[in-house]
Amino acid sequence: MPTTAPHPITPPARHAWAVCAGHFQPLRRHDLALIRMALHQAHRVVVVLAGAWLARSPAHPLGWGERADLIRASLPPRDAERLRFLPLRELGDAGRNARALRDGLAQLSGESPESVLRVVPADGPEGDWWQAMAEAPVLRIAPSEDGAVSDEAALRDLWFNADSPSRGLARLAPHLAPETLSALAGLIGTDRYEALRAEWRTLRQQREAWAVAPYPPVFVTVDAVVRCAGQVLLIRRDRHPGAGLLALPGGFLEQQDTLLESALREVQEETRLELPRAEWRAALQGVSVFDAPGRSQRGRTITHAHFFDLGQRPLPVVRGDDDAREALWVAQPDLAGLEEQFFDDHFVVLDHFLHLLPS
Repeated sequence: MPTTAPHPITPPARHAWAVCAGHFQPLRRHDLALIRMALHQAHRVVVVLAGAWLARSPAHPLGWGERADLIRASLPPRDAERLRFLPLRELGDAGRNARALRDGLAQLSGESPESVLRVVPADGPEGDWWQAMAEAPVLRIAPSEDGAVSDEAALRDLWFNADSPSRGLARLAPHLAPETLSALAGLIGTDRYEALRAEWRTLRQQREAWAVAPYPPVFVTVDAVVRCAGQVLLIRRDRHPGAGLLALPGGFLEQQDTLLESALREVQEETRLELPRAEWRAALQGVSVFDAPGRSQRGRTITHAHFFDLGQRPLPVVRGDDDAREALWVAQPDLAGLEEQFFDDHFVVLDHFLHLLPS
């Protein structure tokens, strides 16, 4: 009489909740291994999806909802039901990032963050959001030794650099979960893929142009937040990177300009808004530096954002020029609804001065 193999016995989970985090751009095989380990250790798992609400770009080709769907689809239904997803903005402020994680975990789990098991890769960099859980138990997972590419950027380069769709997907196959591979295959040839690939080429060309420098370059830029009568001045970018996205008027610091002079020059060149220098100085409310290392896809870029409030005067006429396809005034209450249309971290800059997000 034939015998059947006994079902494996799964040991009881030792924790009520676990948490793991990542960008999952794209979802790799060892990302899934990390999530499976968290599911093995806890009854329920919160998966933090970093970089949520960013505009699509070569660095962020998938929205946070798409990433959540891929993770669910890559797991058995019983395991997928035990997951909870926490989309997390990157606010350029370690304290705010940490508080956002802490508050989100508490809301999803009903537990103190100190009691939630943190499951992290042993060799990976830790985001500043983990500051909120310094006292929490931690489980470090050793990297796999199967030759998998661990760098998400390298995998995205393989995808965008393929000389043919089939060849590019073949290179990705050993590193990605099957569901992710299928999703990326479905994007190849679409307008969305071609736009991302064109932007990737521009960024690659810029990196290659600086490859001869003896040190990695650090770029200094200026941006201008201009408010008038409850409206905020924006541009729509005309060139890659970020073609078609909303942005603040701004650009690279000129050799002979002060920071303020550069900011005003960029406003004038991109929007044709001209005011006497004395009025600009009177309207200046503050200057803040934004220097998060990953804030720009172009490389290490430190910007000095200037906030001008022009009061309740009639809105000056503006028009797009230089590398701005369009210049437009947008009502301040409408900005939050446009978050996913902003270039790089320009929405974060706006939020810093105008407090668009809940505290």
